[in-house]
Amino acid sequence: MIEILTTRYAYALMFVLLGIGLYMMIAHENLVKKLIGVNLFQSAIFLFFVSMAYVDGGSSPIVPPHPTEGELFVASPLPQVIVLTAIVVGIALTAVGLALIIRIYSEYGTLREDTLREVRSDE
Repeated sequence: MIEILTTRYAYALMFVLLGIGLYMMIAHENLVKKLIGVNLFQSAIFLFFVSMAYVDGGSSPIVPPHPTEGELFVASPLPQVIVLTAIVVGIALTAVGLALIIRIYSEYGTLREDTLREVRSDE
């Protein structure tokens, strides 16, 4: 078990980040902490995609004009492209989430989810 964790430490880190992010989204009542949990969860997914794309001994995906058999062992660029796109979407999600949190705080004066539910049920 220890040998697997030492050789595949990126997966262990991914599961730790995934667990912390999921815990923060479920257990905390503060909306900012929930948004931080979403960001940690996203970072774990990004790490998973990048570590799945790693090819031991692979080179960049540029095909030479006269390839030999060993030169075509390349890494796929598709996971990196997907992760870059997901990072941009994650930044936009964080920006919109923070804007909504600021608006909720200015309207209700709190960021606690239980207090917001009580205030919304009274209206």
